[in-house]
Formats: sequence, structure tokens, C-alpha cells
Amino acid sequence: MPTIARLIFPLLLIACVVGCGSVSVTDYQDLKPTLDLETFFRGKLTAHGVVKDRSGRVIRTFNATIDASWENGEGVLDERFEFNDGELDHRKWILKPTGENRYTGTAGDVVGAGVLEVAGNSVFLDYTLRIPLDEDSIDVHVDDRMYLVAPGVLLNESEMRKFGVRVGSILLVILQPDTQPPTVSAAPS
Repeated sequence: MPTIARLIFPLLLIACVVGCGSVSVTDYQDLKPTLDLETFFRGKLTAHGVVKDRSGRVIRTFNATIDASWENGEGVLDERFEFNDGELDHRKWILKPTGENRYTGTAGDVVGAGVLEVAGNSVFLDYTLRIPLDEDSIDVHVDDRMYLVAPGVLLNESEMRKFGVRVGSILLVILQPDTQPPTVSAAPS
């Protein structure tokens, strides 16, 4: 018995350390520029990105437009995607406030409601997405993380999991209209 205990204890210790190491949106509460969700997601925006398979290989690219509006604190993000293979897709998010810097998000292909939280320059959105697959569909958990890196420039990375196993990811940039690339100082020689 002592041999089994010596094997199990390190495994439990590793599981605890890995489980305790997750990143929270509040870890970014002091980072600038500060993201105001209702200010950034207003009007017409564009998005440009890639879809990767579980090994990290790019399998699709896309461009999208987002028509965003807010009324009485409730947001609508009307997204229209065009993929490099010609497929068109549409998702309309409804964002409802549930507390300070917290929202729920619903959309036609989202199962239930997603949970969205904003802090500092970041917004995290967790939801379950129903993806058509042949004659059926598959539900995947999406961990969506967005970071405002410059005025008008939001980087978005999403990881998709099924039964806790990574099945794919998405990387994109969302731009406000007339966004100019930030100027970069020359590195010291």
C-alpha cells in the first residue's frame, strides 16, 4: 500500500497545482488601455482571423463585419462572417448586464447563456457553441479571451474544448473603423 500512496500523492499534487493556476480576467484589472465594452462595441467594426484544428494548424480564414449597438445597457452584436471557402455565417449576440462589468450573452447557436466579464483591458466570455456537423451537431465549450492592445484594436483568442479536450482554436483581431496602427518607437541600438 505505501507504494501506491507514493504514486498517487505526486499525481494529486500536480493536479492541484495545475488546477490552481488558471488565469482570471481580474488578473488584468490594472492594465491599460481600459476596455469599456459599450464604447468599443458601438457602430460598425471589422474582424479578421483564422480557425485552427487541435494541432494548431490553420484550417480556415475569415473576415467579418460587426454591427454593434446599445440601448438601456443591453447590447446587440450582429456578426456576419465570410470564410475563405465561401461559406457565410451569421451570429447575433444579445448582451445583458448582470452586475458591474458582468453580462450574459445569448445567440442562436449558443446553448444557454454565456458569461462575460470585463476587467482592465480584457474581457473573458465562456459559452457553449453548437456547431453543425454532417447531419447532426456538436456542442463545444468556448473560452473566449479578448484584450484591448491599442485604441480601436482588440485581439481575441478562443479555445474550443469537448469533454475537456482541446478540439480547436480561433485567433482574430477586431478593429474599430478608421483604426490607425499605433506608432512604435525605434528600439535602442
